[in-house]
Amino acid sequence: MNVADSLAELAAMERAGLVERWVAVFGHPAPRHAQVPLLRSALAWQLQMEAHAGAARVERTVRGLRRAVACVTPAVSLAPGTRLLREWQGHTHHVTVVAEGFEYSGRTWASLSAIALAITGTAWSGPRFFGLRS
Repeated sequence: MNVADSLAELAAMERAGLVERWVAVFGHPAPRHAQVPLLRSALAWQLQMEAHAGAARVERTVRGLRRAVACVTPAVSLAPGTRLLREWQGHTHHVTVVAEGFEYSGRTWASLSAIALAITGTAWSGPRFFGLRS
């Protein structure tokens, strides 16, 4: 059903139907003393917002996918035992790839990004921080 048909349906509804629709749309009972025009207007507004937001969401998703496809680089596969070195603010940081993740500073980490965060105090792409991606 398109937006125009849904709005026409709302215009034809009695209070009981509007109250029922209110619960379905908003997930809670309609205000007890709300008059029919208010119920109808609020439901119509919500319907139009959802229709507009859905179209905008699709547009944003397509734009994001285009950007993602344009910048995807093949993932680097790291074998256990591989050592990564990164100099940061005068200190050299050594990371070793292990079967369970990455060993750094006496701990096993799940991701390079978590290690980069621990080193810098800022969110980084771990593979990018360690020079595995441009």
